[in-house]
Amino acid sequence: MRRLITEIVESRGQFQVVGTACDGADALAKVRTLRPDIVTLDIEMPGIGGLEALSRIMTEMPRPVVMLSAAGSDAANSLTIRALELGAVDFVRKPSGPVSVDLSTIRVELFRALGAASMARASAGRSTLSAVVAEPDVADTTAGSRRALSAVVVAASTGGPRALSDFLPMLPAGLGAAVLVVQHMPADFLRTLTARLAELTVLPVTLARHGEPVLSGHVYIAPGDSHMCVEMKRGSPAIRLDDGPAICGLRPSADPLFSSAASIWGPSVVGVVLTGMGRDGSEGLQQVRSAGGGAIVQDRASSTIYGMPRAALSVAGADRILAPPLMARAVGDLFAQRRAVA
Repeated sequence: MRRLITEIVESRGQFQVVGTACDGADALAKVRTLRPDIVTLDIEMPGIGGLEALSRIMTEMPRPVVMLSAAGSDAANSLTIRALELGAVDFVRKPSGPVSVDLSTIRVELFRALGAASMARASAGRSTLSAVVAEPDVADTTAGSRRALSAVVVAASTGGPRALSDFLPMLPAGLGAAVLVVQHMPADFLRTLTARLAELTVLPVTLARHGEPVLSGHVYIAPGDSHMCVEMKRGSPAIRLDDGPAICGLRPSADPLFSSAASIWGPSVVGVVLTGMGRDGSEGLQQVRSAGGGAIVQDRASSTIYGMPRAALSVAGADRILAPPLMARAVGDLFAQRRAVA
């Protein structure tokens, strides 16, 4: 596996592999001495496992880490979500289990993740980046009981699971608004992420279903491969899932959600754009602000990738620029300001 990953990583000449490691302890030693720009790290390793090694890397010598994970099981997905919470930039699923000799089939995904990791670096570096490859040796509540009269709409991509786990748990049980989230991630991981956020958050968190009513005090996560919008149905807001074309290569895209929320709730909506590559959410946030709603954008320092927040600021501006743990209070402040004006 280490040989295969090294061949793929070096195949385009953009990255140079400066070391490999056979387990977590070896990985920590190599990262400490070689000081690579990026680390790829297997979740399943003997001795010090991938999650423990990741935690120590982020604590002792933080740098962008891309996780490699065996695809398929709920347990593997849960470990991957936990890795993203601990600070991994991105992940790539091995196509056929821990030992995947057909790893070349995920070449594009690996370079996408490495590209995200290179953007997540704190400063511009050399044209050829160094890396270490680490692989093991083969051997319902009362808060949601009424229709939503206001809403928080959220866009997130690379680094989003960590940002969401810092933001959503800070929202109070008495939040008088629905929360609708678009996170760019494969469908099976979205199910796992939803379950994890439900454990962390006092508000109910579920994957959105087509046609269900949008309730106050409830968090809805857009399912994979469908745009999530809101429409009026018999006088109440309801979820509409749309399998239409991808927008800028994305489905779900946050822009349709933000746009539909602005048309329904007007000034009683707050748009939040979190970390991620690209510009998803920027046009939608502009529509939220044009309708009189509030806007919060993640700050550069706490963003894994500053692309989406930067684009949102350039297109729409913001009422607040904050780290995720501070956003919940800002949401309450923006709603209070708009109620006072009304």
